[in-house]
Formats: sequence, structure tokens, C-alpha cells
Amino acid sequence: MDVFNVTDQHGNKIEDEVVLDYIRNVLVSESSIPVSTESTGLNPSTEHTTIELLGSDRPGLISDVSAVLTDLGCNIVNGEVWTHNTRAASLIQITDADTGSAISDPIRLSNLKELLNNLLNCNDESRNAKTMVCHEVRHPTRWLHQMMLNDRDYDCSDHDKLSDQDEEKRLPTVEIDKWRDNDYSVVIIRSKDRPKLLFDTVCTLIDMGYVVFHGNVDAEGPEAYQLMYGSSKEYYIRHRDGQPLETDGERERLMKCLRAAIRRGVSEGLRLELCTADRVGLLSDVTRILREYGLTLTRAEVTTDGGKVANTFYVRNALGCPVDSRTIDSIRESIGKSELKVKGSPEDEIRPVAQESPTRAG
Repeated sequence: MDVFNVTDQHGNKIEDEVVLDYIRNVLVSESSIPVSTESTGLNPSTEHTTIELLGSDRPGLISDVSAVLTDLGCNIVNGEVWTHNTRAASLIQITDADTGSAISDPIRLSNLKELLNNLLNCNDESRNAKTMVCHEVRHPTRWLHQMMLNDRDYDCSDHDKLSDQDEEKRLPTVEIDKWRDNDYSVVIIRSKDRPKLLFDTVCTLIDMGYVVFHGNVDAEGPEAYQLMYGSSKEYYIRHRDGQPLETDGERERLMKCLRAAIRRGVSEGLRLELCTADRVGLLSDVTRILREYGLTLTRAEVTTDGGKVANTFYVRNALGCPVDSRTIDSIRESIGKSELKVKGSPEDEIRPVAQESPTRAG
């Protein structure tokens, strides 16, 4: 039996029966629980077309991508953009700007794919870029994790490495031990708590071919302490064939992948929220303005519902430092003060974080 003690995003007890009923329905539905990479909710969609993008992070990347899609008569209705360790990954759901439905014309899709791939490859000499067009519905967070895991974003390039002291301060702690009397491996994770931390780490273990038989999570206070280990009865992980981790190389790779999974989910930078009426080319215009003011995106979420958009952008300046308050005021004047809200203030980000990437997907 699994037991979860949960709260809402504000740390309060969940008393809304609608929310509780939703949780019950999801937990009892076997179809809602993906068990492997190959079975992650591959359902066809007739409402939109999904574009999967993966390549090197650079300034203005999302601005360029959204401009190309707008020029090709596409409307961006939903999307997520992640940046980590010099790489950028994105899932963008588009519709035909005229019909509002999914795009199925193979010639048009081929042209779209070619143009986007050229954008990704123009600054990607060392690693291959990737552009995929699909009509499937998947869990976006799980999908993005799998994209970046397969891209080996957990391998840090030489110029991107921090000093030992900085690395120790910034990275989550991951330890892996083998209990000789039992055929399982112990994984201990210590990290600052945040939403979806458990989801990110467990899904990474599953996607790498491990089975989590039991776990204990203590998220009291600012640090989350996750203990995932096992025996024949409780608390252990194994390969799907029942074997524990055998080599130092395998343990090192797993530790890197778990650290990367945790860091991917961290939203770094100043949070901007855009709420306004949807229109074709909106994302292109907004990201262009951010780019013109020297800001880069570290993360973005695009959502459309009932003709309204609710977009979230996390931004920094080109050096990876907090954004000047005067710059934010100018951007709000350009976009609209009533539409663009600042969550927190530039002064809240008083401590620059050493960059994972020399550039960002602005």
C-alpha cells in the first residue's frame, strides 16, 4: 500500500472535493499511469499538431521559432520550453491559423520541419539538432524529460563546469549504495523542495530501466529528503530483470541523470505572466520584445483556453543576472501593463546564479 501526505501549492490541507475526486479518479485509472518510455500516452490528436524541438540553446531561439511558425500560417496554442546545460528542448502545439484545427498536409509539414531544423542547426556544430512533427498527446513534462535524457544533457561540457566549491553548493546530493545482503540498490537524494520533484526523479528512474519497489519522502522544511531503496520486501530499486546496479560507471551515470532531472525542473530567473486575448503571432511579438530588450528565456509555458492565453516566462539578462527594474517597466509599457504581470521583483533575485548555459533560448 502506498501512502501520500499532500498539500496544495500553498501548503494547506486539500479540502476541495472536486480536486479530491479528480485525484481519486486519476489514481484508479490504470491508463493514466505510463510504465515505460514506449507507453507514455500515445493518443492521436485531431485538435492540434505537436512540434518537438531539440538543439543548442542560444539567444533568440524561441523568438525565431515562433516567427517562422507565424509566417507559415500556424497559431501556437500550447507549449513548453526548457533550457539546461547548453541545450534547449521544446514541445509546441500548433493549429492552422485559418481553420483552428490540426495541420495534416504532408507537404506543408515537411516544409515546416525543414525550416525549423535549419534554425536549430545554424548554431549546433557539435551535437545534432532534432525536429519532429507528430499528432500524439503525451504528458509534456514526462516527454521533455525523455527528450533531454536521450540527448544526454546530463553530460557537462568542459567550458560549462563550475568550480568544486560552486558545484557542491548548487547541485543536489545523490548517493547510491548496494546492500550486499539484499539484491537492491539504495538511492538517497537530498535537494531543495519544489513542485514535481518526486515525479521528476521517479520518472527518470523508470525511463532508465529501473523499478522502484518502495520509497520514503520527507519534504518538511525547505529541503526535500528522498529515500528510494529496496529489499525483497521494502525500499529498493532494481533493473527490470531483478538485478541491482553492478558497476561504478552505472552508478555514476544514474547520479548524473538524477541531478539533471532535478535541475531541469528548476525555474530560474524573473517570472513574467502574460494574460490576454489570443491571436496569431502573439508569442512571436512578445518574445521579439523580450529579445530586443536583451532578455533571454530560461523557461516558458504557453497555455490557451477559451480564446485567452496564460503564458509564463522566466527571464534573465544576457549575462544570466537579474533583470533591471527599468527594463521590466519598459517591457510592460511595450506589451501592456494590464496584460503583463511581474511575479516577484527584480530585487528578489539579488544573487546571480552561475550559468548552466552561456546562452539562453530567448
